[in-house]
Amino acid sequence: MTHDEELTLLGSTKRPNISDYDPNILETFENAHQDHDYMVTFRCPEFTTLCPITGQPDFATMYINYIPNVRMVESKSLKLYLFSFRNHGDFHEDVTNIIMKDLVELMEPKYIEVRGMFYPRGGISIYPFANWAHPDFGYGEIAARRMFEQLSDLDKGDGAR
Repeated sequence: MTHDEELTLLGSTKRPNISDYDPNILETFENAHQDHDYMVTFRCPEFTTLCPITGQPDFATMYINYIPNVRMVESKSLKLYLFSFRNHGDFHEDVTNIIMKDLVELMEPKYIEVRGMFYPRGGISIYPFANWAHPDFGYGEIAARRMFEQLSDLDKGDGAR
């Protein structure tokens, strides 16, 4: 995990050889707007990972929302990081929590939530949701509330919001 002085992926035409899950591909840069809070949202509609038992592919749209603190994740490195799950075997719930924890460790955001909208396989969809609030910024109550609010989003359609 590197910081903006060492950004190696943005603007590079060379694509690193990624064969399995690798959080070290993530890079950050400094938040230029630390004077106020705002939300950054990433949507990855082509996320894939493997079932750890059967080896069959699982497909999802991953949503990452965060309120930056000092560091922000660089989007190309995030894309390659998410791509690194393609040959990795983990349950849906694990993948969602791993992504959240890696991004918390990388950036220490004020608030972050990760939602996996996994497409049906065997007639069932799984939508894991994980969030975290930095204890110094007062988002703990929002984190607790969002844990259950996101369930009502699912009732409004396919949950892809």
